[in-house]
Amino acid sequence: MPEMPISGNDLARFSGPQTFMRLPEASLAEGLDVGFIGVPMDIGTSWRSGTRFGSKQLRQESAMIRPYNIQTGAAPFDALHCADLGDVPINTFSLSDTLHIIKKTFDAHLKHDFVPMTLGGDHSLTLPVLRAIAEKHGPVALVHVDAHADVNDEMFGERETHGTVFRRAYEDGLITADKVFQIGLRGTGYTADDFREAAGWGFQQWLALDLWHKSLTPLAANIRQQIGDQKTYITYDIDSLDPAFAPGTGTPEIGGLTTAQAMELIRGLRGLNIVGCDLVEVSPPYDPSGNTALTGANLMFEMLSILPGVPLR
Repeated sequence: MPEMPISGNDLARFSGPQTFMRLPEASLAEGLDVGFIGVPMDIGTSWRSGTRFGSKQLRQESAMIRPYNIQTGAAPFDALHCADLGDVPINTFSLSDTLHIIKKTFDAHLKHDFVPMTLGGDHSLTLPVLRAIAEKHGPVALVHVDAHADVNDEMFGERETHGTVFRRAYEDGLITADKVFQIGLRGTGYTADDFREAAGWGFQQWLALDLWHKSLTPLAANIRQQIGDQKTYITYDIDSLDPAFAPGTGTPEIGGLTTAQAMELIRGLRGLNIVGCDLVEVSPPYDPSGNTALTGANLMFEMLSILPGVPLR
């Protein structure tokens, strides 16, 4: 029988272990269905730092989340054995070494059959995670929710940063180009072609402007139909949300998604063969209230609730 998170009726939510949802700790993924992994880094970011504290605050705010998704009926802990696998031991002085360490850590965990759910950390972490995922599963479909396309060729001469992730993933054959869905793009650019090149590769893109005042349930159904049974990775940048909902992030852009749209989108992806997820770019110093991390933790729970094998009660 899978273990439940510690109940707030047994131990006050402001106490207990500092794991995601106060789940058990584990050092190995063996025997797990899902493992939460922190990557506390911000050395790949280009504007406001602070995401090194993101995974810790996501865990802290997750103590508020109860084990049943009352709105959808999802009961992940009734079927899935979940644990917190701790943090990747990054090199805080070297981005290139850190990306190597992330890849090596995920390679070791992915010797076992489980779904890694990553707590960021800046978005550069997704590249080594995708490299490890693709070695195990082959190229994956990608649902990428973000204000930015992250398809720069380089930043300050560096080819692997939080703004170059999906160009490298495309070049390395980690993702299936015509099954890449980028949702919530907006803001200003350096050229008129900032998004167009990736569209030429086959990436499908939805500007936030085109999603204003709309339900994202139909979009999710469209994405689900196009992906079919292909293995899928979800990467969720918290800056996809409007900064009115999530100010605690390194590169905020006005005019973003609402929290209700975020939940509609994720819930609408139920049925996909999801093999990994991440939630990135939470920067606690820019939101002393903790609301951004609380939102991020709940979106992680929403992604957990749509994984294969999760029953509805």
